[in-house]
Amino acid sequence: MNTIVHFDKEQIAPCGINCGTCMAFLREKKNRCHGCHHADLNIPKSRLSCRIKNCEQLKTIESKLCSDCQLFPCSSLKHIDKRYRTRYKTSLIGNLDTIKEIGMKAYLENEIPRWSCPNCGAVLSVHRESCLKCNLELKRDVLL
Repeated sequence: MNTIVHFDKEQIAPCGINCGTCMAFLREKKNRCHGCHHADLNIPKSRLSCRIKNCEQLKTIESKLCSDCQLFPCSSLKHIDKRYRTRYKTSLIGNLDTIKEIGMKAYLENEIPRWSCPNCGAVLSVHRESCLKCNLELKRDVLL
C-alpha cells in the first residue's frame, strides 16, 4: 500500500479542522474549496459565513489559530466542536490543544496515519464513514 496522504499547516483551519480531510477540499469538482487560509474566487458559502473564519479576534492572532486567542474556547468554537464530536467523532478543540502541546510539525505527522485509508492509502474524509477511493467502511465509535 502506498500512502498518498500529506498535510501542511495551511490546511489547519483556525477552528482546528484539518481542511485536508474536509469533503469540500477533497472533492474533485471545479467548485472545490482550497481551505480556510486560501484566498480563492470559489469560496464555499459555509466559509464565507463562518463566524470563526470571520472573527475579529482572529485577525490579531499571528498563528491564525483559535487556540492562541485569549477567549479560547469561545462559544462559537464550542458549538462547532460539539457538532464535530457528535457527528464525526473528532474534537476540534482537542486538535488545537494537541497542536499547542506537541507543535504543528508533530501534529501534522500524527495526522497522516489518522487520516490514511488502511486499505488503499488515500486521504479519509472527516465527513464520511468510508474511504472515498476504495469504499472501505470505517468504524468511528470513539473520538479521534
